[in-house]
Amino acid sequence: MKVAFATDDGIRVNAHFGQSPMFAVYNVTRSGGELLALRRLPEALHQDEAGKIDCRLAAIADCTLIFLMQIGASAAARVTRRQIMPVKVPFGSPVEEQVKRLVEMLQGKPPLWLAKVLRAEEEETAYGSDGE
Repeated sequence: MKVAFATDDGIRVNAHFGQSPMFAVYNVTRSGGELLALRRLPEALHQDEAGKIDCRLAAIADCTLIFLMQIGASAAARVTRRQIMPVKVPFGSPVEEQVKRLVEMLQGKPPLWLAKVLRAEEEETAYGSDGE
């Protein structure tokens, strides 16, 4: 699954969803995590709140989870409607540490919230790949 991390340096989760200058996107499986891209967001000087959210949603549209420091209520609602689960972590949490914890959860018995996300992703893949 693809997982995004709100960051300003690609190393730590240290950004609010609406102010994050980029997202580090990883592919995370039971066998490990791999950095796919640092998706930098364009600087829009006069962008309103809805525009900021739209821009960020487009950047993480293919992700299943988004790890972040904070997210506003309206942004959280829009993220979850896109079938992306926001996960709040403490400011400055190392991305690699969060990836490692996620891999460990996938290898063991995932917590209920993660099991639900994985089930939804599996169903989408099953229905999307064979056209049923």
